[in-house]
Amino acid sequence: MEQKDRRSRTTSDRKWNTEATSAGSIGEAGRKQGQTPQMRRIRDTESSRTTISGSPRMEGTEGRRRQVSGKPRQEETEGRRRQMSGSSGLEGSRSQAAAARRRQERPGAQDQQKEAGGSNQEAGRRKQPGQGARNPGPQRSGMNRPPARKQQSRRKRKRNLIIKTALIVILVIAAVVGAFLWKRYSPSKKEYDLKKYYGIENEGQLAVIVDNQVAEPHGMIADGKAYVQYEIVRDYINDRFYWDPNENVLLYTLPKDMVTVEVGSKDYSVSKEKKSEDYVILKTEGSTAYIALDFIQQYTNIEYELYNEPNRVMIVSDWGETTVAAVKKNTQVRYQGGVKSPILSQVKKKDEVTVIESEENWKKVRTKDGFIGYIKNSALRKEEKKVVSRAFDEQEFTSIQKEYTINMAWHNVTNTDANNSVLQRIAESKGLTTIAPTWFHVKDTDGNMDSIASSDYVNYAHQSNIEVWAAIRDFDGGINSYEESYELLRFTSKRENLINQLISEALRVGVDGINVDFEKISDECGEHYIQFIRELSVRCRQNGIVLSIDNYVPKGYNMQYNRKEQGIVADYVIIMGYDEHYAGSPVAGPVSSYNFVKEGIEETLKEVPANKVISGIPFFTRLWEEVPKTEEELANQAGTEEAQYTTKVTSQAFDMNTAKAKLAEAGIETTWDENAQQNYATWVVESATFEMWLEDEQSIEPKLKLMKDNKLAGTAAWALGYENGEIWNLIQKYVN
Repeated sequence: MEQKDRRSRTTSDRKWNTEATSAGSIGEAGRKQGQTPQMRRIRDTESSRTTISGSPRMEGTEGRRRQVSGKPRQEETEGRRRQMSGSSGLEGSRSQAAAARRRQERPGAQDQQKEAGGSNQEAGRRKQPGQGARNPGPQRSGMNRPPARKQQSRRKRKRNLIIKTALIVILVIAAVVGAFLWKRYSPSKKEYDLKKYYGIENEGQLAVIVDNQVAEPHGMIADGKAYVQYEIVRDYINDRFYWDPNENVLLYTLPKDMVTVEVGSKDYSVSKEKKSEDYVILKTEGSTAYIALDFIQQYTNIEYELYNEPNRVMIVSDWGETTVAAVKKNTQVRYQGGVKSPILSQVKKKDEVTVIESEENWKKVRTKDGFIGYIKNSALRKEEKKVVSRAFDEQEFTSIQKEYTINMAWHNVTNTDANNSVLQRIAESKGLTTIAPTWFHVKDTDGNMDSIASSDYVNYAHQSNIEVWAAIRDFDGGINSYEESYELLRFTSKRENLINQLISEALRVGVDGINVDFEKISDECGEHYIQFIRELSVRCRQNGIVLSIDNYVPKGYNMQYNRKEQGIVADYVIIMGYDEHYAGSPVAGPVSSYNFVKEGIEETLKEVPANKVISGIPFFTRLWEEVPKTEEELANQAGTEEAQYTTKVTSQAFDMNTAKAKLAEAGIETTWDENAQQNYATWVVESATFEMWLEDEQSIEPKLKLMKDNKLAGTAAWALGYENGEIWNLIQKYVN
């Protein structure tokens, strides 16, 4: 009967009460079958699930939608769907009831059901059949949710909040990182202060760029001409220009002439010939000299171009093969490699730049208008080699070169009577090609000279087919200090006085060459010394006199001698391959070890052609005596460089024969020092220790072999009379 009533309900009733009818039917069936409260609890839970799934609330919503839309046929269709859904729910409820009966049969299940019975019965009364049909209006879904479902919903909302917060934090971090990366890696548009870049501090300064270097801004524009300060010319452009601020004269050395310019003049002289230009060649501000670039260009292979903003001159003097690259697209030249480095200049597509060096992603380049900076590799096309040149008639410094290997020896002559020993010295030697008597000494700082030169001496030598290269020295007579040599050489008139006397005396006695042995040259004296050598070379070349220059083994502390320029203007450069340990040395050691000589040759050849290099060797040996310093001596030397040495060292120089006699006298046998390539001896007498590194045939031969292996111009020995007879046979073996 109940089922008939249910089927006779109108479509409208089924539309609103399908879910309630299903629930009521299940509750009635449960009571008829005697279900426990536990089973009703399970049924209520299932019913609540059905409710939560949206039936009442969704039906209400759907009903409102149908009322608005006015579509009865669609409503009937929806009713039939809900009726079918209700039948399915009934079948599911019966299955759940059977499962509940099985659980009830388990031990202890009834006690649990009793505890929960009250609440389940109350829940069942609230869900009697037909109650939902009387109020088909919309209901809130949360009204029917159990506590567990509400807790789950809260957890879900909390989880969503956490996710949203995390996303916001991530977005903020991403924004910060993005801003940081953009700030760090985005190209800077800042432009470098060009006055600062070129070092310009005052109005009127002209920046100077020479090849791949930005020099100091020591230039100026005057009367439409560019002038460059002398120091820039000397250090960057052409060091053969020489400015004498003491006598206000500018000099330039040619192979056979001297160019002389006076301050404020358009005129100049080449030796005795007068010439002139249409501009002032040399200007001064105080003691600072400025030379017109046009005049420099007459004697130097350079091109230059002037640019504005700021005022600068780009000078090119480096000719030959160079590396260039074309610009792919408009881009910037930056101060340093990196997009954050400020911009020096803009370059356009197809501009050509000179590549100075390559880095990982950047290239250091020079632009045509004098900017030296960095361009990204990607902005340049492939590098290529290009030969750049300029037509220029470079004057050549000719030299006198002998067609034989030189076998030279110095003859230490201290007075006129000593000249008479020349015949004996020549007779005792074998294969000697050149003799260098120590005849000339600088007398004072005015450039006067003492001479003990003898024409008879020269004649005797010439009769033996031996050339005479007379030596001039700045020590052992007259001046004998760094200060005196500086005072002499820094004045043009004093140098000229010395050279005039030297050439006059050389011509008077008929010598074949002049040998310069200046050993008191300080750093500040360096440029004046090399100018003296240039000026002397001109006079020697004019008179057919061989010019040779004595030099220490190259070290950092004697670079002021400028061996490279010597190798150009002089005929021969002689290495004094001895005095490795000298008179007054604080420690004992060999006079000329193998490695010392080897280093001297190798370093000199880096600057001077081999056919101009002569290797000097010693004919003498030093006997060293070492004794402990007394407490009084150590106290007196406290705070000085000498205080670091606790032994007092003295020495005596002996010729080869005397040195061997000293060993025999002491009854000492020598041992071979493999490192020094010398025979070595040591012995003790009371508190003194004696040491000797012998110079003999065994030590000289490795040095001569170095000379021959490096194809040098020859050998020179200090000094005649110190050798033994057998040494000449050895020398002849290597010079012939």
